Amino acid sequence: MENLPPWTIPLIIALALFGAGAVIFRKLRETKSNSVDGRLATFAERSRNQTESAERGMSALASRVDSMVNRGQKGSDLARDLAQADLKLTVTEFIMMKFGSVILFALFGVFLGRANFLAVVACGVVGAIIGFIVPDKVVSFKQGSRLKAFNNQLGDTVGLLANSLRSGYSLLQSMDLVSREAPPPISVEFRRVVQEVGLGLSLEDGMNNLLRRVPSDDLDLMVSAINIQAEVGGNLAEILDTIAHTIRERVRIKGQIRVLTSQARYSGYVVTLLPIAIAIIITMLNPEYMAPLMSFGLPPENWCCMPVCSAMMMIAGFFAIKSIVNIEV
Repeated sequence: MENLPPWTIPLIIALALFGAGAVIFRKLRETKSNSVDGRLATFAERSRNQTESAERGMSALASRVDSMVNRGQKGSDLARDLAQADLKLTVTEFIMMKFGSVILFALFGVFLGRANFLAVVACGVVGAIIGFIVPDKVVSFKQGSRLKAFNNQLGDTVGLLANSLRSGYSLLQSMDLVSREAPPPISVEFRRVVQEVGLGLSLEDGMNNLLRRVPSDDLDLMVSAINIQAEVGGNLAEILDTIAHTIRERVRIKGQIRVLTSQARYSGYVVTLLPIAIAIIITMLNPEYMAPLMSFGLPPENWCCMPVCSAMMMIAGFFAIKSIVNIEV
């Protein structure tokens, strides 16, 4: 054991965790095709007893995992976030992908810190933490991108609804027109409202569900106007014209603000990511050169305070720049 490199034990543990995750993920993926396998068992001349026993085992495993994942508020919130990001994943699949991300980033951290044992442990822990955060950030990025695209399309969509109402269409027919003519993602959301109303849900509940799926302030304004007009009456076309003008102006002002603050935003990205990228590249090329930064001991040998303090200062600077350029309209 003394002759083994310092990164051998963490690598073995990471590989074992990765193998266990791969086996569980494979079993969960196979569960989805069990019903198809059952229908094709006769044509493939398989043993029915073997198929039924496999189905029972896989369904029991899937039901156990799903019951644990979907229990409580956390599972429902995660399912809502995945739906808002338009990711075709179940909560269980996302958790398995998150587990795999932790293992991959931890292995990459072990590879970077292969110079000594302390560096292996520190980089592996940091990599695991980053791997745990990255999938959530991807979902948040997808949510933001989809919400931004929805808001950019909403002004023209509200104008289309107003023109359709003037031409004699009902509100539901106008929404159906939007679902057929508008580009995604707004066409997908309005098509779902039309389908929900067609299945027996009230229009007010359908619009509230739309607002729950797309948490947009501009959409909230439109939904509130439609619900109030349904109760007290009035010319909905004129109301929607006013809302469309307001939404277009807000989108225009937001675009101008993003252009004016783009230099500061990208400066924050460069200042934060450039030192990290340089440190990773140098560590991959020459790990012994960066090894003293991961040493622990009394000053002046305690070099680990340098990367820790640098990371804290870069993070503080990034969030300071982000808060300065974040202007609400």
